[in-house]
Amino acid sequence: MASGSGAHGAALTVARWALASLFVVLGGWRIWGALNGAHLSNVALLLSVCELLLGVLILAGWRLRWTALAAVALLVIDAVLSHPFWAVRAGARDVQLLHFMKNIAIAGGFLLLSAIAPRR
Repeated sequence: MASGSGAHGAALTVARWALASLFVVLGGWRIWGALNGAHLSNVALLLSVCELLLGVLILAGWRLRWTALAAVALLVIDAVLSHPFWAVRAGARDVQLLHFMKNIAIAGGFLLLSAIAPRR
């Protein structure tokens, strides 16, 4: 990603790597667990493989505008499906809201990354 020079370009590269690390680490962690006998449904395994691949593509800067938008979609879908704070009892609501908002905030980072990615 040729997104500037000097400190500005370096900061953007580090930010991209930090965002991508979410998918690389968590996708890889679930795949590693499945390979070592942890139960993981076929759908979860497929999503973990996609997550890992998406993270690697973002790390590499490949078609960054589109891969970052795919990350936004994945995070928003995960937030809605996995963290329905509006539908849980009061005791669990705070934790689900925290995870929902974390996904939305990270999606915002990927949306910003998509907006500043060079057009090709």
